[in-house]
Amino acid sequence: MEYIDLKKQYKLYKEEIDKKIWDNINNATFINGKDVTELENTLASYLGVKYAVACSTGTDALLIPLMAYGIKAGDEVITTPFTFAATVEVIFMLGAKPVFVDIDERTYNIDPSKIEAKITKNTKGIIPVSLYGQTADMDEINRIAKNHNLFVMEDACQSFGAIYKGKRSCALSDVSATSFFPSKPLGCYGDGGMMFTSNKDIYEKIKCIANHGQQGRYNHVMLGLNFRLDTLQAGIMLAKFKYFEDEAEKRKAIGAKYTEAFKGSEVIAPYLAPYTDRSIYAQYSIRVKNRDAVIKKLTEKGIPTAVHYPVPLHLQPGYQYLGGKNGQYPVSEAVANEIMSLPMHPFLTDEDINTVVKAVKEAL
Repeated sequence: MEYIDLKKQYKLYKEEIDKKIWDNINNATFINGKDVTELENTLASYLGVKYAVACSTGTDALLIPLMAYGIKAGDEVITTPFTFAATVEVIFMLGAKPVFVDIDERTYNIDPSKIEAKITKNTKGIIPVSLYGQTADMDEINRIAKNHNLFVMEDACQSFGAIYKGKRSCALSDVSATSFFPSKPLGCYGDGGMMFTSNKDIYEKIKCIANHGQQGRYNHVMLGLNFRLDTLQAGIMLAKFKYFEDEAEKRKAIGAKYTEAFKGSEVIAPYLAPYTDRSIYAQYSIRVKNRDAVIKKLTEKGIPTAVHYPVPLHLQPGYQYLGGKNGQYPVSEAVANEIMSLPMHPFLTDEDINTVVKAVKEAL
């Protein structure tokens, strides 16, 4: 059994993916080829936003908008300690300070009710993370931000394809960032990312920053770097995107089958908030007691698992200068001790699901 079955996906779409790859090789349009622009336009239309800018990684997709907003030393940006390090790395990179807010115990996303207590005169923005494929409560976060004149950037690196109150993730805030890492619901065959906004000023800045700060060749109007997405990766994603909505619905159905099968057991299955029309289930993450023992027993049966994330960021050695300590963000710490992810991809069969569920129950 595969945790994420990229091999099967490739075999299903092989002809179209290979054609895109070889078209770009034969055309030798490796940088800024037409497939990059086509991908940007296709995904912006899918989301219902005005602008999309492709870039080299999901991490860069988080960094570039912060540069566009002028984040600098002395500034503070509010986010969650229960996320992948990239969310916080980009704040550090600009010399600013990440300010953590604990998560909601059911959704594992930032708890909006705890945000305002962390806002200071130095706060410039909020980065809610739409974790595991379900969006944060973006309307409430946007309301708080508007009251305090802050920008909001959705970290949608795990939630492209999710739907919140009829709107798509990545179209819910001032600017958003997603990742096309191969294991993502829409992934390329290397690294890649994209930013989305309907704000023309922010669009022009992020587009400029992503290409060495240029407006026209050799006209560098601001600090930028080489953050470009290569054309081969854009072509691969265009081929795969034709099937994305079908895969998203399959992920939703598989997640529902898992959850139904775990009813009445000791497993805490993913909770879908009332505002969630669709989780994309980038991961299907459950909470269990004695996680290490459960993982060991599943591994013995050939069932792969993962842990996202075992140590909250405020307890990571690299971030100790922030003064993080045990008990500071108790919900994040409790979840980190129990969370584990099960196989999740669009090609899981009912037999696969039953095998995993049975193994988890037996392990418990």
